[in-house]
Amino acid sequence: MLTGKHILVGISGGIAAYKIPELIRLLVKAGADVRVATTRHALEFVTDTTLRTLSGHTVYSDVFASVNAHATEHISLPEWADLMLVAPATANVLGKMAAGIADDALTTTFAAMRKPVVIAPAMNDKMYASPATQQAMRTLSQWSNITMLDCAEGPLACGTTGKGRMQEIEVLLEEVYSALTPKTWAGKRVLITAGPTIEKLDPVRYISNFSTGKMGLALAQECRRRGAEVTLVMGQMSAREMCEQATAGFADADVAILAAAVADYRPVEQAATKIKKTAESSQMTLCLTENPDIAATLGQQKRAGQVLVGFALETDHEIENAQRKLTKKNLDMIVLNSLQDKGAGFGCDTNKVTLLFHDGSQKNYPLQSKEAVAAVILDNITLS
Repeated sequence: MLTGKHILVGISGGIAAYKIPELIRLLVKAGADVRVATTRHALEFVTDTTLRTLSGHTVYSDVFASVNAHATEHISLPEWADLMLVAPATANVLGKMAAGIADDALTTTFAAMRKPVVIAPAMNDKMYASPATQQAMRTLSQWSNITMLDCAEGPLACGTTGKGRMQEIEVLLEEVYSALTPKTWAGKRVLITAGPTIEKLDPVRYISNFSTGKMGLALAQECRRRGAEVTLVMGQMSAREMCEQATAGFADADVAILAAAVADYRPVEQAATKIKKTAESSQMTLCLTENPDIAATLGQQKRAGQVLVGFALETDHEIENAQRKLTKKNLDMIVLNSLQDKGAGFGCDTNKVTLLFHDGSQKNYPLQSKEAVAAVILDNITLS
């Protein structure tokens, strides 16, 4: 997902710097070319050798070092980079960056950076609460190219618990992806359903399916990266509850993507107490009744300009069944999943899909990550 991207990682002198080698490893694994700029104090927490080994490049930590590739490294690095991530950003570095002070390798590089910058503060809770720190964060957050993250709460290196922890590595990675994604869906509202529904038999048992919600979550993530406002309907709920929430959310949505695996039927009656085995019979008969059809319900309510996307998981006559569902439920597009291919379907991190459209056309895509599939689906949605 980051193949060909140039990421500049800036590290300042805080204890959270020990987490950054793992971040660099994950960025490189995702295909990015990573270079590192640090303050001198940062190298008290993580070594030059570690950073150089993981990134594959010389670390920029001294403005006047003879090993620098360029005489003006603080200018060449921002020109090279697609994005800069400053993590951790200490109270000291935040104050310098906000005030335009450039007196070391990290702050001089930041001062020349005009492309996207993600800043992840980390410090003691009392330093975080300082009016000067808060003002520096507010100042930086107003700059158009900067994504200013807040600190997380939890145990701190000083032994106390409070707000000052750097956000987790997974959060930083997601913010990098988001900052590099063009905001082509800015101002759009998207409704997404995800995961299985559950239909209770009694207080301890229910009927459900094997859906994990991974595809729906990938779609929600990609929509957020593109700047959309996302409403995600997912969780321990029945088909009727999901239909109620989806119907309410659809009223203001520009796009609805129904990725949930919704139960077609539910028990006619739900036992008030646990159903017990009986000595009289080794069998149990369940009487089921039909659930509301969420896709059909929204298809009837769809107004001009709204886009409605459904999903179909078929085991036979796949194209015919998906096309019938597309037409019957007034969908604009349907995503056909197959259980015929290894690595596709429930519980996998990959998927293989065919997109069918209202005009009868279709597009086939190879097995790929669900993140990539989410991007493909959104790329095929025409926004009004």
